[in-house]
Amino acid sequence: MEFTMGGRLELRISADDVGKRVSVRSLTGSGGTGPTFTDTVGVLTSWTDGVLSITRRGGQSVRLEESALVAGKVVPAAPARRRGPAATTRELREVAARGWPAVETARLGEWTLRASGGFTGRANSVLPLGDPGVAPDTALERVVHWYGERGLPALVQVATGGADTDEMLAAELERRGWTAERFTVLRTAALAPLADREPDPRVRLSRRPDEVWLDAYRRGSSAGSSEDALKVLAGGPSVWFATVPGDGDGGDGGADGGSAAPAAIGRCVVDGRWAGFAAVEVSPERRREGLATAVMAELARAALAEGASAAYLQVESGNTDALALYDRLGFVDHHGYHYRRAPRDRART
Repeated sequence: MEFTMGGRLELRISADDVGKRVSVRSLTGSGGTGPTFTDTVGVLTSWTDGVLSITRRGGQSVRLEESALVAGKVVPAAPARRRGPAATTRELREVAARGWPAVETARLGEWTLRASGGFTGRANSVLPLGDPGVAPDTALERVVHWYGERGLPALVQVATGGADTDEMLAAELERRGWTAERFTVLRTAALAPLADREPDPRVRLSRRPDEVWLDAYRRGSSAGSSEDALKVLAGGPSVWFATVPGDGDGGDGGADGGSAAPAAIGRCVVDGRWAGFAAVEVSPERRREGLATAVMAELARAALAEGASAAYLQVESGNTDALALYDRLGFVDHHGYHYRRAPRDRART
């Protein structure tokens, strides 16, 4: 990171740059070898009473004392991406929402309120794609009330790290006590390379998940009713389910309810040029056999046959094993998102 001009460090930002992407260097301490510095890159969301707040690409908020600044500059709103399919953040957010559709939705201006009995955050949170049409406090009051009527916590899905994302909204929610949780990255890749391998006869594809598949999908039984889970999982423009039978499966795919648990499962939804991957899971005793790659390859083959050309998926930022797998398959970060949860005193109103 370069701040020098004519051999000097310069501070070239001010409170007037709130809302812009900045790169800042700050003094964090000193030791026997001299002062130590920290570099911070993100959207400047506030500069008040001598304290700056910067939201990083991943959604984490950093507070810096103005007195600690030694250099800073405005940088391009979105860094150039050298790999991955071209797409706007809004396009991908809309595609991902269609690919994981909520059971119930309501509109609040350009916000979409989504509820599915608590099954996954994506299907039980606000998708803010613009102006809610009312003052911020009024919008949040309506959000809290709507989710409260359904016995659900009020969550807002906040995108960060791209052009036209929600860093300023994240800052507003943080100031109002809405806490951050479940940091996730949306990643993209070319679709054809995923299928560039010999067909794997172990992988079975179907249009709807059977009971064996649903039992293997752990999250399907951890939150929300099984009916809501099935509606979300089977929803979307064109959905495919993959299963690798477990040891001892007689080949009926679980129709008699007595088959062994699957060795691996996966889901893919095709929407125009996009193929969205989710629920790729491998049983612990069958890991390191390439089953996740095989599942994604067969799902990619089906998506290519329907005319898709690009892939996306969403993975929590702390899931290092999954991130490493998707790195190997050519996925790159597009933008991040996380959820903001209403404070408890608001949730009870």
